[in-house]
Amino acid sequence: MATKEKVKKETPLMQQYNQIKTKYPDACLLFRVGDFYETFGEDAVRTAKVLGITLTKRGAGSSSETELAGFPHHSLNVYLPKLVKAGLRVAICDQLEDPKMTKTIVKRGVTELVTPGVAINDEVLQSKSNNFLAALHFGKKNIGIAFLDVSTGEFLTSQGNEEYVDKLLQNFKPSEVLVQKGNKNNFLHHFGSDFNLFYLEDWIFKDDYANESLTSHFKTNSLKGFGIDELQEGVISCGAILYYLSETQHNKIQHITNIQRIAEDAYVWMDRFTIRNLELYGSANENATTLLDVIDKTLSPMGGRLLKRWLALPLKDIDAINKRFDVVDYFKGNPEVLQSFQYQIKQISDLERLISKLATGKISPREFVILKESLDAIIPLKETALQSKNDALKVIGDNLHACELLREKISTTISADAPVALNKGNAIANGVNEELDELRNISQSGKSFLEAIEQRESEATGIPSLKVAFNNVFGYYIEVRNTHKDKVPADWIRKQTLVSAERYITEELKEYEAKILGAEERISKIEAEIYEKFIMWCSQYIQPVQLNAQLVAQLDCLQSYTQLATENNYIRPVLEENHILEIKNGRHPVIEKQLPIGTPYIANDVYLDTDTQQIIMITGPNMSGKSAILRQTALIVLLAQMGSFVPASFVRMGIVDKIFTRVGASDNISMGESTFMVEMNETASILNNLTNRSLVLLDEIGRGTSTYDGISIAWAIAEYIHEHPQKAKTLFATHYHELNDMHEQFERIKNYNVSVKELKDNVLFLRKLVPGGSAHSFGIHVAKMAGMPNLVVQKAQKILKKLEASHKTESTQDALKQDDLQLSIFKLDDPILEEIREEIVNLDINTLTPVEALMKLNEIKKVVLKK
Repeated sequence: MATKEKVKKETPLMQQYNQIKTKYPDACLLFRVGDFYETFGEDAVRTAKVLGITLTKRGAGSSSETELAGFPHHSLNVYLPKLVKAGLRVAICDQLEDPKMTKTIVKRGVTELVTPGVAINDEVLQSKSNNFLAALHFGKKNIGIAFLDVSTGEFLTSQGNEEYVDKLLQNFKPSEVLVQKGNKNNFLHHFGSDFNLFYLEDWIFKDDYANESLTSHFKTNSLKGFGIDELQEGVISCGAILYYLSETQHNKIQHITNIQRIAEDAYVWMDRFTIRNLELYGSANENATTLLDVIDKTLSPMGGRLLKRWLALPLKDIDAINKRFDVVDYFKGNPEVLQSFQYQIKQISDLERLISKLATGKISPREFVILKESLDAIIPLKETALQSKNDALKVIGDNLHACELLREKISTTISADAPVALNKGNAIANGVNEELDELRNISQSGKSFLEAIEQRESEATGIPSLKVAFNNVFGYYIEVRNTHKDKVPADWIRKQTLVSAERYITEELKEYEAKILGAEERISKIEAEIYEKFIMWCSQYIQPVQLNAQLVAQLDCLQSYTQLATENNYIRPVLEENHILEIKNGRHPVIEKQLPIGTPYIANDVYLDTDTQQIIMITGPNMSGKSAILRQTALIVLLAQMGSFVPASFVRMGIVDKIFTRVGASDNISMGESTFMVEMNETASILNNLTNRSLVLLDEIGRGTSTYDGISIAWAIAEYIHEHPQKAKTLFATHYHELNDMHEQFERIKNYNVSVKELKDNVLFLRKLVPGGSAHSFGIHVAKMAGMPNLVVQKAQKILKKLEASHKTESTQDALKQDDLQLSIFKLDDPILEEIREEIVNLDINTLTPVEALMKLNEIKKVVLKK
């Protein structure tokens, strides 16, 4: 009964609101009421919190009381981005008719559903970052994944195992991810809860539905032309994205003109740990400088986005990489050509997003002018590229589209000083429409026209004080003071008598009034019609403009490489078909930029191959720079395979297909895993995916457990990599000096250390990698340098001396015990020896993991000790 009572007391407005809200239960509904967008109930509470606006009550004190928060409709572009950035889905509900034209409640409906993944509002988007919407489909064999940036039209897809999909999610950082409802837990288990997720019904993720949606959109018979017809799970993910666009009222999507396949085999493999450890374009530390921050010298938004893609997907094709090197070489040798390119690229706005706005019908008149100016700047760019002596640049110049007719049409159709919105008026140029020009003339010359009537009638009647004016009741009228009313012509019609004057109207004034009052309205209508037709005509240029945007982005990235190389003295690497990695005077691209002015970066050499020096065991004190050497080696390889010059004096290398890093602690305690468990998981993933072209960087493996366990595990891992048939090139930094002994047993393991100079009570870090092992870690020296109280440092030194002395004694005792153990083995009965022999003979060493080997050894030890 209480519910019925409440329904009875609902106002018509709230009934309408509730009906619309039930259709969009997951969205924050912005409900247009007059000049305001209002939110109610829970939506109001969330909106007030996110926007920092006042939360009030509607119908306060009544049974229909509800929370209310709102803002003026003209502030939508200010507040909408804040709601979307907070991860909210926002349904914009507008008035669909003029309130003056209805006596009942105004008709309303949702005109747009804006979500984090489908935002095209400039305030939401970042110019140099894509805004991807992703969809995942869990198939029987693979996980399909698709990415779409509605703001640029880029549509990408792939499929693979959990690790591969995880890598793509880390690289593309989607703003929103679509997942089947039935796979909610599956997604959270494998990929975590850091994404804005939206769950779709399972029926949407069907093969037939996806194929039909995609072929219908692209107007093709099949998907073979895109090279994705065999990616069943990937295609299903693409279909889910198209479904979501239609559900969110994004039906104008002509700018989505193709789908690109992310070919797993074409790019260097880096898992999520490597991407995070190398701090390529993000860091756990808020103010950290990333590699992207240092290398990004792009001048356009398109170039900035493409550079990020090139960093996420380094190439493995030597010819393709060398083509990029050749362009950078050409630019370096022809600085005047480089400067010409740079000047023109600066004149080009975000072509991709401008043409996407055109496709969605949301381009403003001012943006048309910007589009035209950007296309104008492409002409000299095209000419310079065609005249260059580099083949790759000539190809780009040949493919750049002049868009002559489009540029001409914009300049003759849209006003040069066009407004930011169509309803501001004067969007269409003069000379486009005769009626429009005439109406504008009436509207603009109204004052002078009235002054002319006033002067003419005054002279004709001899009334000097005659005045033409306007009010809302009579419209335009002529006012004559009483002293002159006897001079009024007979054809003037008296409309109002005042104390000291009379007001008249004439046929001429009535005609003019009808014209001028209807002019503004008619002007708006004609401009809107011309503008809509013009947008439709321009849409035929979507693909040529998109191609121009892609080519400008490539040029921008290549000029960025050149600028980077010139400013920082980078050199061209030599790429070969072998398995060698030789770096002379390598530098860390990020660290060298952060050093105080005048402080030189200590460069280092690294040499790895698969025959003589496969594994370098690096020892040295904490803070000496072991981790920096590991990271800079990976970053130099990565930059080289992006097609960029590198920070070194010489680099010779074979192509690397996978980069693995295990650098620094990465606790996952929130998920119930210890540091050591995470470390072992990450290391196991590396060991299970080695190839003969892998580059492996391991830093302080085993430190998460006890010393002897750590040494054992680190030794076993190094041995496993050495004995593995793929012979992966490895840098192994460790503080376990016991691992220096490995070079005596394993021919391809070599010892190096980051040198230090011992002073009287201190230590000087030289940060130079030199052959040979290090004897101790200087941990107490480091503690002293960090400002540890002297009492603590002195006590630590005393304890260290005692421990070193007792360790020597224990080592001797251990050796004696070991001799006893060996003797006792020979005293054992033959059956025991036979049992151990059987255990060892039946082991398949090639398939045994390091941890399994340790466990097996422990079993044998137990058998011996029991006897």
